[in-house]
Amino acid sequence: MSEQSRIWIDAETKITDAPEDHHEELRLWLRLFSVTRLIENDVRSKLQSQFDVTFPRFDILSQLYRVPDGLILGELSQRLMVSPGNITSVIKRLMEDGLIVRTQNPDDRRENIVQMTAEGRAKFAEMAEANEAWIRDLTKDLTPADIRSLQALLQKLKTSVRRALG
Repeated sequence: MSEQSRIWIDAETKITDAPEDHHEELRLWLRLFSVTRLIENDVRSKLQSQFDVTFPRFDILSQLYRVPDGLILGELSQRLMVSPGNITSVIKRLMEDGLIVRTQNPDDRRENIVQMTAEGRAKFAEMAEANEAWIRDLTKDLTPADIRSLQALLQKLKTSVRRALG
């Protein structure tokens, strides 16, 4: 196999030498993607094994935790960047588990407001604390200065991407 045709992401999603014709921007994107996938897969697995919760359920609870008065279903789907139809079954399951309630918006009866219950808030607080510990453990080899530098660079990248998408 020639140097030019070598696969540059191995089975563990570690980036190896990319073919010479690949630009650094593409290698950066591949590195970001692989790190994101590694972290997401680890968190997803731990949420399932320790809390019997899926990543989409955790995401919904995370958004609702930040807004104690609840969110209109459309706002929630916008925050999660999915269609309302994509979260309907997850919302239903969270309601069945007693973690959230859905009520009709008194200002617009066509809309539903989704809000956490006290039990949902308590369970999410426990999950969030564990999640933070998992992330801290995964990033333990980074210094506080490394983290600040990465945050600044990623913010710069986010701004660049948003500008390019116009």
